[in-house]
Amino acid sequence: MIAPIAWRTPPRHYGPWELVTSLLTEALVARGMDVTLFATQDSITSAKLAGIVPAPYEEDPRVDAKVWEYAHLAHVFERAGEFDLIHNQADFPAHAFSGLVSTPMVTTIHGFSSDRILPMYKPYENRVHYVAISDADRHPGLKYAATIHHGIQVADFPFVAEGGEDLLFFGRMHPDKGAAEAIAVAQATGRRLNLYGIIQDQGYFDRHVAPHLNDHIVYHGAVGGEQRLRALGNAQALLHLINFDEPFGLSVIEAMACGTPVIAIDRGSMPELIDHGVTGVLVDSVGEAITALGMIPTLDRAAIRHAVETRFSVETMADNYITLYRRILC
Repeated sequence: MIAPIAWRTPPRHYGPWELVTSLLTEALVARGMDVTLFATQDSITSAKLAGIVPAPYEEDPRVDAKVWEYAHLAHVFERAGEFDLIHNQADFPAHAFSGLVSTPMVTTIHGFSSDRILPMYKPYENRVHYVAISDADRHPGLKYAATIHHGIQVADFPFVAEGGEDLLFFGRMHPDKGAAEAIAVAQATGRRLNLYGIIQDQGYFDRHVAPHLNDHIVYHGAVGGEQRLRALGNAQALLHLINFDEPFGLSVIEAMACGTPVIAIDRGSMPELIDHGVTGVLVDSVGEAITALGMIPTLDRAAIRHAVETRFSVETMADNYITLYRRILC
């Protein structure tokens, strides 16, 4: 299993690719599979850890991303003959090595960002088995082996039957993720809004978020552990008013696992994650999001939790990957 090296596996706070890699790795080990995880040296796993990268490059400025990414991949492919299959969770650079080994390879595409990356995918589509994380994220010119939705450890997310009165934003401070739109909803309705997430675009944060912060619109930074779980569960609704075709959206299913419904812009994978009128509301604008707040009290938080247990558990994700592995190896 090849993890990215931007963050630790699993991440301390932010790191969605590393989180999914960890969840799948642990689920495979729990099923008795012999897994070697190639990740940063500080990673934590019940698999065999093979790490030469001293620290995540997003956390330690002494770690040069380009240098250590190639060292990381070389470490994997020099040992390729030891494994039945290589599962790559670390984007397209690994494809450059794929033709040099005979070991079958799977790549989970954590979001097909643009056609500019197609030259590192299309030439390898008959060598590498591509997995889309949603049907919405499939590129029409690429061959895929499967679509497999991410899963979470649902038991780690306490169900909150009543929720709270506050609204929630949980994501990167970046134009794509819609923090400014969430603020607009809160201001229009006089509701308290709690914002959580790393600042990925400082200029955006300074222009569109910071000027609006006050006692009712509060930025809490990036959080993990119990504070993260309380934030996800103690809200009346998660506002996910994205400005891009999001490939998946872990915070959406994490909030729903706690029983919190989601108001989301109807783009990308959102219709695959949210059952409109049952687990949340799909909207096309800030105005519609404001109106949708009136629907939220009518939604059954227990039914929202049950939908995640049924469709987005780590067990379901692992079962789907094992099915794919067997199909490749048989």
